[in-house]
Amino acid sequence: MAVRTKVAEFHEALSAEVIDLKKLSKLCFQGCPEEEGIRATCWKLLLGLLPVQTKEWENTLKKQRALYHQLLTEVIVNPHEGEESPGGDMLDHPLNPDPKSNWHKFFKDNDILLQIDHDTRRLYPDISFFQLATPYPKLAYNAGMETLKKRVDRSCLPSQKVATTRGGIRNVSPEFRRPRAHEPYTTLKEGEEAHWEVVERILFMHTKMNRGIGYVQGMNEIIGPIYYVFAQHPDEKHKEHAEADTFFCFTGIMAEIGDRFTKTLDASRAGIGGAMRKLMRLLKDKDPVVHKALVDKEIDPAFFGFRWLTLLLSQEFLLPDVIRIWDSLFADKKRFDFLLYFCCAMLISIRSQLIDGDFAVCVKLLQHYPLNDIQKLMKLACDLQKS
Repeated sequence: MAVRTKVAEFHEALSAEVIDLKKLSKLCFQGCPEEEGIRATCWKLLLGLLPVQTKEWENTLKKQRALYHQLLTEVIVNPHEGEESPGGDMLDHPLNPDPKSNWHKFFKDNDILLQIDHDTRRLYPDISFFQLATPYPKLAYNAGMETLKKRVDRSCLPSQKVATTRGGIRNVSPEFRRPRAHEPYTTLKEGEEAHWEVVERILFMHTKMNRGIGYVQGMNEIIGPIYYVFAQHPDEKHKEHAEADTFFCFTGIMAEIGDRFTKTLDASRAGIGGAMRKLMRLLKDKDPVVHKALVDKEIDPAFFGFRWLTLLLSQEFLLPDVIRIWDSLFADKKRFDFLLYFCCAMLISIRSQLIDGDFAVCVKLLQHYPLNDIQKLMKLACDLQKS
């Protein structure tokens, strides 16, 4: 009955001609229902993809999705374009030293792509979702271009095994890894595309369009839950465009926390250094005993706070708990200030271990945070924020 009541409250809030964001944020802060794609709709509103006027939703989404498809075809370089002049002469080729050539840009992009590919392939390994095939692959977003995955495969030399016989003859053979019995997924067929490949493409697009920040390891951990929520939408039309919607919502988040990924701003108030100092000041105010224990043991907040604050706790909890936490983070009127209170609650909830443990025990505990009741942590964080 409680679930039905909650769903009904969200239906009422989302059915208004003009959404009351303050009212909706209060509802979302307590957790969004999973039913009927409510969470996906709320996140799109809270992250600025959808306007508050509901009659404009369809037109806005149509424009944004068309824009993303256009960007795919324009931003991702096709090195084969303009290779030959009308007379058949080669104008561009892989050895062309001109920095403006398509091939030069292509190889430069591959350096970034290799790093993104390495991170997205192992995204949330505890669940099989990102390794499964998406029902809406975009393999043909630009005719004649190979997929990003194939670009990576062509850029990496396969490893080979060298064996020497007693007679001194060397045999070279490619290494072959047998599939493991516990792997819940199989190799995708030609024409299929895994969900992690979609995430890879979004990150690559974002990196190309935001050269100032570029790609920083960990961005994949932020984009993963957003795409997961959107790709699970029960409406096939929304599910089909999960990639485009995720791109714009991720761009919105990075506009707010991008400074934490910028190395040159680490020591500034806007950078990750400033955020960690705020966390320690908050802890000193709320629980000076725990703060003193960390200081006395010379436990630098960078040992745990760097990851907690840059990745929005996406690596500290199971995915369903991360999604629940993000309901509150996105709904917070001061946006990510609540993250500081939640991190403070995490520290206080294990205060006895932090006070009694030595340096090694405490660091291990903080870097491998114990599974906890997420609702208890949420309540403690809210109490800290109100006090």
